[in-house]
Amino acid sequence: MKLAFIIDPIHLLDPCHDTSVALIEAAQILGHEVWVTQANLLSVVESKAWAVLQRVELVPVQLLEGRWVAVNPWYKLSDSCLTSLETMDAVFMRTDPPVNDSYLYATYILDYIDQNKTLVINSPSGIRGANEKMYALQFTKAIPETIVSADKQFIRQFVEAKGAAVLKPLGNKAGEGILFLQSGDRNFNSIVELSTFQGRVPVMVQTYLPEAKAGDKRIILLNGEPIGALNRLSSGTDFRNNMATGGTVAQTEITPREYEICTQVAERLRQDGLIFVGIDVIGGYLTEVNVTSPTGIREIDRLDGTHLGHQIIQWLEQTIKSKK
Repeated sequence: MKLAFIIDPIHLLDPCHDTSVALIEAAQILGHEVWVTQANLLSVVESKAWAVLQRVELVPVQLLEGRWVAVNPWYKLSDSCLTSLETMDAVFMRTDPPVNDSYLYATYILDYIDQNKTLVINSPSGIRGANEKMYALQFTKAIPETIVSADKQFIRQFVEAKGAAVLKPLGNKAGEGILFLQSGDRNFNSIVELSTFQGRVPVMVQTYLPEAKAGDKRIILLNGEPIGALNRLSSGTDFRNNMATGGTVAQTEITPREYEICTQVAERLRQDGLIFVGIDVIGGYLTEVNVTSPTGIREIDRLDGTHLGHQIIQWLEQTIKSKK
């Protein structure tokens, strides 16, 4: 297969952590040709999506004494060339949020790939329709009590009724801008005003789940099926459990309740072309559905001795083969 990955600049990626690198590495090991590009290098020519691509070759990481180790340099790039993305068997859209104008325009360009010829993971229209905070709201039996609003008084009433809540900006990633709200906090007005840009931008406010102290579970789904999970724990100086905020990770199991949540979301994910997804679960409640560049593969493989990247690429092999 020929695969293209739309990623952030490769020199900024961490080969021991980034899931994009794990997927590229797995594809290379399994004998496939891999190219990389960036969202700002996409174009539409004669109503078809094109990209400035570079062939990439990686030196695979090694697991030594319980941690991934990479050589330096860990990748090599070819000269760039302008290529039709329909010459690829699959294109992975793996640019990190925020989902701003530039990100959205990239998805519009990817709409001009004929998915009968080239599979786009995840679907451009699926990504646009699946805000990672808002998308979870449709699964009413799975989520904690949640509101979305820019109205300070409405938010105050919700927090006072619940005692404590978590405020989340709708477009950020990696725990950025997530705040703990508590009834009676004298900073409440300022927190909400700053987060909503003086009442102009809505935010998500969820009832605080005390179970968060025991971790925030990331479950990886492939075409709606759970294939691995890890538990993220706060650093102790921050209530957030995100790895990007200093949180640690621990081995975990997927509980019956969490399998039930996966079943609830699976069919809708498939309908929306959201093939590679990471859902976040706290205390048996679905809190987010990550569809842009879900991560966690390196950590799960390290903890569980799995090869999730290989599993994903092998699924892709079978899917592409069945379409031909």
